[in-house]
Formats: sequence, structure tokens, C-alpha cells
Amino acid sequence: MTDKSEMIFGIRAVIEAIAAGKDIDRILVKKDLQGDLVKELFAVLKDTMIPVQRVPVERLNRLSHFKNHQGVVAFVSAVTYQHVDNLVPMLFEEGKNPFFVMLDGITDVRNFGAIARTCECAGVDAVIIPVKNSVTVNADAVKTSAGALHTLSVCREVSLKDTLRYLKESGFHIIAATEKGDYDYAEGDYKKPLCIIMGAEDKGVSYDNLALCDEWVKIPMFGKIESLNVSVAAGILVYEAVKQRRNS
Repeated sequence: MTDKSEMIFGIRAVIEAIAAGKDIDRILVKKDLQGDLVKELFAVLKDTMIPVQRVPVERLNRLSHFKNHQGVVAFVSAVTYQHVDNLVPMLFEEGKNPFFVMLDGITDVRNFGAIARTCECAGVDAVIIPVKNSVTVNADAVKTSAGALHTLSVCREVSLKDTLRYLKESGFHIIAATEKGDYDYAEGDYKKPLCIIMGAEDKGVSYDNLALCDEWVKIPMFGKIESLNVSVAAGILVYEAVKQRRNS
């Protein structure tokens, strides 16, 4: 499927977009592209978190529709990304009991949009995603979220593991949804500053991240299918948290 995000074509145009502070989701660079301007691009990218993929020229040609891409195409994010270490102090200063949802390896745009919609409706303060192996926050994601991504904060972080450590040091309680869970999700403690972490349906939450969680909870299954869609599972846990936090 063609990505419907705004695209920027050409090396100089991409360099200028980065310098101007545009939120770039990812950059595609022709496999064998070299030269001084390419070196300048990678020098600019060095201090950013923007993922770069080397791809065949045919892929760039399909995206550019005969525009002069010069071997480089950038996808502009549909949202302005936040950072957890900026958001957490601000929420505490406002007297809030922060509530985050972290997505580990979620790559399906529709699932992400549906989760974002639920989170916005439930008053979640931010959704956290990693730079790599994650969904692209594009126009399709915004549409699926019913516009929720225009108001819900999205934090894109280099390392979820480091982010979890920071949250724990900041007093957050971390709950992982996993089939390896120790007990029913309703028995978890969602009242404190909270981060719920959800994994992809095929792989689940990575072990490194699970090791940093305070609780592992599971949603009971009574049918023949072994797992729920991740956006449905996220909705169940998010609203359990809403119930407990309202009654606390």
C-alpha cells in the first residue's frame, strides 16, 4: 500500500526539512547513493532519531511519480512527537496522576489508530512508541484514530527499555499485558502513576521489557482462539485502569 503521509523528495529538500525541525517518520535512501551531499545528509541525521532505510531505486520511483527524488524520500509525520522525560515532569507539576500506554512492536496502522482512539477517550496522557520496529504515524493512522492523534500526545523513544527505567525511577507502576501473566488483569493495581505496555499479537512484549515490569497480567480466554486483537486487549486494560482510578 502507498504511504499517504506527506513526502519530501530530494537530498537538499530533506536536509532543509530536518534543519527546520519538521517531524520526520523515516527516510528512504537509494542503496548505492554516494557523494558529498549524501554525506551532509547523514551528518545532519547523526543527532536525530529518524530511522533510515536503504532501498532499491525502483521503490523510490514508485513513490515519486516522476518527481526528481535524487535517491532520497522522507516521510513527514502527521503528528508532532513528544518525549517522555519532558512530559512526565510537566504532568506532575500540573498535579496529575499520569497514565501512559506503551506499544512494543506494534506495526499495524489500523491497530495503532484504534488504540489511540481508545486512549484519547479514556484520558490517557500519552502513547509511547519506539523509533524502530514500530508503526508509522501517518494519515491512515490519524484517520483510523478518528482524529484522536491530533490531541493525544505521542512519544517516540530510541529505547523502550531506557524509557521504562526512567518511568520506574519517576515513581510509575509498570503493567505488562502478556499471556505469561501471573493473574487476571482485573487483579492488577492501576491506581498509581501508570504505564501499561502492550506487545504485538505475534511476539508479545519483549522479554527485556517484561523484566522491567512490576506486574504481568493476562486477559482470560474462554473460546478456541488463543488471543484478542491488540487494540481490543488494550481497550480492556485501559478501561480497567479508568475504573480503578475513578474509584480510588
